[in-house]
Amino acid sequence: MSEYRRVVVTGIGAVTPVGNQAGETWNSLKNGVNGIAPITFFDTEKFKAKLAAEVKGFEPREYLEVNDVLRTDRYTQLAVAAAQQAVDESGVQGTIEPERFAVFFGTGIGGIGTFEKEHTKLMERGPRRVSSLFVPMMIANMAAGMIAIRHDCRGTAMPAVTACASGSNAIGEAMRMIRHGYADAVITGGTEAAINESAVAGFSNMQALSASENPNEASLPFDKRRAGFVIGEGAVALVLEEYEHAKERNAIIYGEICGYGSTCDAYHITAPHPEGRGGARAMTDAMAEAGYTKEDVVYINAHGTGTPMNDLVETAVIKKALGEEAAKRAFVSSTKSMTGHMLGAAGALEAFACLQTLREGVIPPTINLQEQDEACDLNCVPNTAVKADITLALSNSLGFGGHNACLAFRKV
Repeated sequence: MSEYRRVVVTGIGAVTPVGNQAGETWNSLKNGVNGIAPITFFDTEKFKAKLAAEVKGFEPREYLEVNDVLRTDRYTQLAVAAAQQAVDESGVQGTIEPERFAVFFGTGIGGIGTFEKEHTKLMERGPRRVSSLFVPMMIANMAAGMIAIRHDCRGTAMPAVTACASGSNAIGEAMRMIRHGYADAVITGGTEAAINESAVAGFSNMQALSASENPNEASLPFDKRRAGFVIGEGAVALVLEEYEHAKERNAIIYGEICGYGSTCDAYHITAPHPEGRGGARAMTDAMAEAGYTKEDVVYINAHGTGTPMNDLVETAVIKKALGEEAAKRAFVSSTKSMTGHMLGAAGALEAFACLQTLREGVIPPTINLQEQDEACDLNCVPNTAVKADITLALSNSLGFGGHNACLAFRKV
């Protein structure tokens, strides 16, 4: 790796179902706080799915002027807030040329809330009532664009849109931009705000969502009782920076992103390949780039959605990538048991969890894991956080369309 520039994380922001700041979110994750509750955004009487992991108490006017709040979808508002937190913490703005400052921000769906609202106007009140800002509010690049405008990022500014892998792909591609000399710092991460009638109905009719009405029996990764995921929302932002530049300005360094794998199953639009061929290769690519050895103490933040097929396939993926013996030794947990599935923001939240695990030596648990599936026979850190001196942390993301991403992190 000596020919490449090293890439580190110097700022983190988070607006999630378990906290509206990064510190609050991490405290919740390591203490097993469940962010899942009955849906409040709409009446669920006619819906099979009654629960979600909503962001609570978020006030966009703390981050945006009133006019900007009126002109942006919730997914963009969450992204702008998380990015502001991360940039403020990093102190990077103003230390590099704007042309060397970039944005790579993921979302799986974009402004579906705006789409639903404006389509309802169209059907009920006619075309003249549709907002002139409908398109810019809805499109999936607008979070990246708004972040770039706010922080004067004149380098590349674009989204990653790879379903549930969007946040991870955004971070991985941002790392490559710095590593190969196209930028010196990148604001990256993922955002999603899709807890609305259209999205919940679509996922429910796909039989992807849990129908449980008990928050502690809904998102159940690796458990025999699992029967679907719980939809979540939120945004997490990371500031990635070239290591020497960060060191020179005495920046706080959370850790180093030192490996990235990105593959496609090329198999099915929603189902993973039954042998996990793409997911395993994403992991082995990330591990190879990170210099994995059998002496590493590994933590894996699993994709771990709590759907019957996903958890089985991911177990096979981890075994294929690490080998049976090393897979059994590794610590594995799914923070989706607490945050639900944040879709395009999931990979960013889980990258954040990996960085904090490395930094503090505390592994967040898989909560409500009472009856672990014998076929998911990994060390899934049930119910209570454990302490361990991790040397390599991996974050897996598997998205509709067969998209697979794996990020690898080490301490600096």
